[in-house]
Amino acid sequence: MRWARTANARPRHPRRPRLAPEASRSNALHAGAWWLWALGLAVAASRTTNPLLLGLIVGVAGYVVAARRTDAPWARSYGAFVKLGLVVIAVRVLFSVVLGSPIPGTHTLLTLPEVPLPDWAKGIRVGGRVSAEQLVFALYDGAKLATLLICVGAANALANPARLLKSLPGALYEAGVAVVVAMTFAPNMVADVVRLRTARRLRGRPTGGIKALVQIGLPVLEGALERSVAVAASMDARGYGRTAQVPPAVRHTTTALTLGGLLGVCVGSYGLLDPTSVAYGVPLLVAGLAAAAGGLWLGGRRSVRTRYRPDRWGPRAWLVAGSGAAVAALMIRASVYAPEALHPGVVPLTAPTLPLWPAASILIGLLPAFVAPAAAQPSQENP
Repeated sequence: MRWARTANARPRHPRRPRLAPEASRSNALHAGAWWLWALGLAVAASRTTNPLLLGLIVGVAGYVVAARRTDAPWARSYGAFVKLGLVVIAVRVLFSVVLGSPIPGTHTLLTLPEVPLPDWAKGIRVGGRVSAEQLVFALYDGAKLATLLICVGAANALANPARLLKSLPGALYEAGVAVVVAMTFAPNMVADVVRLRTARRLRGRPTGGIKALVQIGLPVLEGALERSVAVAASMDARGYGRTAQVPPAVRHTTTALTLGGLLGVCVGSYGLLDPTSVAYGVPLLVAGLAAAAGGLWLGGRRSVRTRYRPDRWGPRAWLVAGSGAAVAALMIRASVYAPEALHPGVVPLTAPTLPLWPAASILIGLLPAFVAPAAAQPSQENP
């Protein structure tokens, strides 16, 4: 009896925390919140070359993706971005070995044959001495760029591209379609490659080598072309591109505000990324956002489309976006008051240390793993 009761009992699943209900159409997190969270982590990564902090950012992004991604095709692209980041690091180190580096070093690892170059190519070196200092500098620099790519990959894996397009202002709808199609190309391509490799493996065919790569690449390109034609046909059937008539003065004002605001956003963003330009970066960014918002509001009057079930920006979206903004703000502050902790020395070589305050600020980025709606798990019933 005891064995039968145990066999017929349903498997127990761990209870979900009350802060994270199962995701549904009514409580789905706004796609823009995921992008703001990921951009906050990317800004934090741009402020440091400390490999320990960069690894912590990657760990935070990976944990949130593992906890909150769905089974959608675009959710499988995170692993591809991680592999792309590793390739970036390898290429950066290879370029440093072959083309040299301006970083002086005293610890020579090897000496490559140096190719003589003409006088007009002064300052460029091919081959020569390779030092440990230049390799470490290249490794730090490549890890920084790889972390930025991984943060973008986290946003691609968590945000629904269709819902992101649905939330764009009317003035940016045309450009938003192109951007969303471009963002979904990589996830869909990864999904197609995985599907084709699985099919070849089940049929007993090899999945590696140049021949298999060519045989997989052609169906992937064909599938991408078919999706593009299907998207174009659906857009044409829905009357895409129709606009309302507005006075010329409104059009000119919209153009001036939008272009000026976007220019201010670009200059302000550069000021935030450059540690020496933080003073004017924030005011220009705020002014640019205000001007761009005014231009987008006026430009939205030309759009005649309606939104069915628009996504709401609720308290959970504020918490997710705010966690990314908090990580970025605290890392910017740390780069101003403690730059030596975020940029370990290369000449002379010193072992990187983990600064506690910046590391604690990065851990704030884990908040979406506990407050964002969790993907619904399939129920397991008894046969």
